Amino acid sequence: MFLSLVIPAHNEESRLPKTLEQVFAFLSVQSYNAEVIVVENGSADRTLEIAQGFAERHENLRVIHTDERGKGLAVKRGMLAARGEFRMFSDADFSMPIPEIDRFLPPALPDFDIAIASRETDGAIRYGEPFRRHLSGRIFNALIRLVVLPGLEDTQCGFKCFRAPVVEEIFPLQTMPGWSFDVELLYIARRKGYRIQEIGIPWYFNPDTKVSLVHDSLRMASDLFTIRRNGRQGLYG
Repeated sequence: MFLSLVIPAHNEESRLPKTLEQVFAFLSVQSYNAEVIVVENGSADRTLEIAQGFAERHENLRVIHTDERGKGLAVKRGMLAARGEFRMFSDADFSMPIPEIDRFLPPALPDFDIAIASRETDGAIRYGEPFRRHLSGRIFNALIRLVVLPGLEDTQCGFKCFRAPVVEEIFPLQTMPGWSFDVELLYIARRKGYRIQEIGIPWYFNPDTKVSLVHDSLRMASDLFTIRRNGRQGLYG
């Protein structure tokens, strides 16, 4: 298996159908083989039913159900269950155009350990994002660079691709169940010497985002110091 695409889905009945239709239309014209894994976790709507309906029509779609909530937990479950040589996770709304996937894979990107989508590095374009949310994101990213990950411009964009051996080493060490999980993964990866490459993408703001500007930002800021403390205490090996 060349590519595994993992999509965490919590209460995504309105956005998931369009995303899956676009994903399978894209994959159907690619020369490589791929699987899609939807990890439905604790939804109160028809997300699981919708995903299972797509799985009946697409043999390369697997649906994993768990009652545990948290995007980090869902991504971890899916990435460790994946079988692809390259494993990518993506937001359920796919705010990055789906054809951009190929830019995270060989031959377009021949030599990397981890490739992360960036809304800030060269070539990136943001569409429709309110200034207040953009500003808060830049402030938070400045804190991330200061506390745990100097040099990375955008750690929070929801599209990241890993080589399989990297997944198998770092994801079992992940402890964060919520929004801070990808900062933790990148911190672990950097400590282990893996190469992280940022790729500037076109990105479209979704007003239905589930991230709370105030509550989640405060929680994630606290998580940064927990990650740094975990590293100093040797919790990441």
